[in-house]
Amino acid sequence: MKQLLVLVADGMGDWPLEALGNKTPLEAAHTPNMDFLAANGCMGTCQTVPEGMQPGSDVANMALLGYAPETYHTGRGPIEAAAQGLELDPDDLVWRLNLVTVSGYDHQATMLDYSAGHMDTKVAREIITHLQDQLGDATFTFYPGIQYRHLLVQKKGRTAPEAGLSINPPHDITDQPIAADLGAYASSTRLMNLLTRARELMAPWSNRCAANAIWPWGQGTPLMLPGFESTFGPRGGIISAVDLVKGLGRAAGMEVMEIPGATGFLDTNYQGKVDAARMFLDQGDYVYLHVEAPDECGHMGDPAKKIQAIEDFDAKVLGPLLQSHGQRDMLWVLTCDHFTPIARRTHTTDPVPFVIHSAGITPSHHSTRFDEAQAARTGLLLDGGPTLMATILDWAGWKA
Repeated sequence: MKQLLVLVADGMGDWPLEALGNKTPLEAAHTPNMDFLAANGCMGTCQTVPEGMQPGSDVANMALLGYAPETYHTGRGPIEAAAQGLELDPDDLVWRLNLVTVSGYDHQATMLDYSAGHMDTKVAREIITHLQDQLGDATFTFYPGIQYRHLLVQKKGRTAPEAGLSINPPHDITDQPIAADLGAYASSTRLMNLLTRARELMAPWSNRCAANAIWPWGQGTPLMLPGFESTFGPRGGIISAVDLVKGLGRAAGMEVMEIPGATGFLDTNYQGKVDAARMFLDQGDYVYLHVEAPDECGHMGDPAKKIQAIEDFDAKVLGPLLQSHGQRDMLWVLTCDHFTPIARRTHTTDPVPFVIHSAGITPSHHSTRFDEAQAARTGLLLDGGPTLMATILDWAGWKA
């Protein structure tokens, strides 16, 4: 049985851009290490987002880890709560809570920045702690996370009217009106009061950060996943900066490695992630290494930064790992969870490119680069993340 190394560049997939000569950022990027895997591995595409489900990282990463989102997904908030190890009751409702920048709370207001300028974690924690001191009660509890990503737990909220609210993820509505969401929030007096009071309480931080509002979304009941090792066989580890992916790993009983300086952006600690992967592979079977930066740059609508994120992933993650482990008899998987096209600045349901490389695997015919078009041209389309997981387990000698 072979060790498995799964490398995921979040949101790396994209659409051709006129500004890049009708190339995607992945096609425009210099990626010699990805291209090596493409030339020597089996390439194809995978439909990570099931039909009818929102194309979020929560759904797509759950699928890539082998769990059918149609069965196990309850919401984004509960996954991130699992990352923090929160003790929840079955009837609790967990919200993902962004610190955001909005132009106001009137019907002409827009979402200016879903991340409040990728704000500093220390400042964000000050804000969330203050909100908990002033607004936390028997119903609502604020929990601090990283940068703009936090949690709000609503006790006994499973059957509350708020459980059924449809709120847009803030990264889906950048520079767009928020009137529809304000209308949804306003249907709950206590939730709208919470948002209004939070906006007032955040005013003293206006000279230190761009955050001026909270945005609860992605609510759901606590996440339950069957154990990764008992379900699939390998002893697995998770490496990521974001609570979303860590939460999936913790819920599945995987080892979740904490990387100092991992930010989820271009300034993340790439070397720390590589070192953690090497260390885990000394005694474990499966590593899922996730890098968030390409997705963030897609949401920003910045092709130059997205190209940089892709090239950093190639040079600072894949390259060093190939250098240290390229001669081992192990199975390599390179992919992304979903597309985050610059033109849309949010996620789409396009099938994602992947390549599987290992001794004994027949390379795809005429594949010389790892990109969306070449992956699609192979004609290999897998119908879901669990199918991709079953394929790599089979090719590595494990039986799902």
